[in-house]
Amino acid sequence: MAETERTLAVFIDFENLAIGFKHRRGEFDIHKILERLVEKGKVIVKKAYADWGEYKQYTKPLHENAIELIEIPRRSMTGKNSADIRLAVDAMDLAWSKEHIDTFVIVSGDSDFSPLVSKLKENGKHVIGLGMKASTSDLLAGNCDEFIFYEDLEKPTVIPAAPGPAAVEVEPEKKEVFDLLLESIGALIRENKDPIFASMVKDTMQRKKPSFNESAYGYRSFSNVLLDAEKRGFIKLHRDKKAGWTYVVEGFVE
Repeated sequence: MAETERTLAVFIDFENLAIGFKHRRGEFDIHKILERLVEKGKVIVKKAYADWGEYKQYTKPLHENAIELIEIPRRSMTGKNSADIRLAVDAMDLAWSKEHIDTFVIVSGDSDFSPLVSKLKENGKHVIGLGMKASTSDLLAGNCDEFIFYEDLEKPTVIPAAPGPAAVEVEPEKKEVFDLLLESIGALIRENKDPIFASMVKDTMQRKKPSFNESAYGYRSFSNVLLDAEKRGFIKLHRDKKAGWTYVVEGFVE
């Protein structure tokens, strides 16, 4: 496995999320969460816990994103922490049985998960928390290696554009590939990756869009995609002698 690629397991305490977005405008969008997480690595496990009879409107998009829905009976029948306990047991079982999974994502703001976060870190796992600002405990957020607020995912990502005509003269059939390319480079910069090798950019693009293939856009190789982007004034490149003369993305053109 490449050193730069993490393997992720995602555990969603859906009822806690519901507390946060119940009284806010707009619909909850699972795509925003997954799009952010694939920037960090390959998502291998995705599970969500709730009494799904209460959240039927969300089951279809979760199924469409290959998230396993774990049914937790109503709390009045089983006790307040039944979902929390099941999630914690499943996470620890996976931590012990699947050593290749190095990153655990706890989608919740509940402070009850702080001991789970600590135990995962004791076992050498990187822990990312993700939740709504209105329902996230400072204790949990502070205990994670990273914490992402859902509201921040709703903010548009500003990617510097090349100056002059090169920024706008893109054929319609090429716009999709350049949008994906610049979004992926922006994600790697946000993750503080340095240097940014061509292979890292392509891996990120394929995680964001598994069907991506440069030949579908008329390019013989991925290097040609990068060279075309440089020619149009979007990015800066150089070749790394120590890495076999592979291309390295220096950043966006200012």
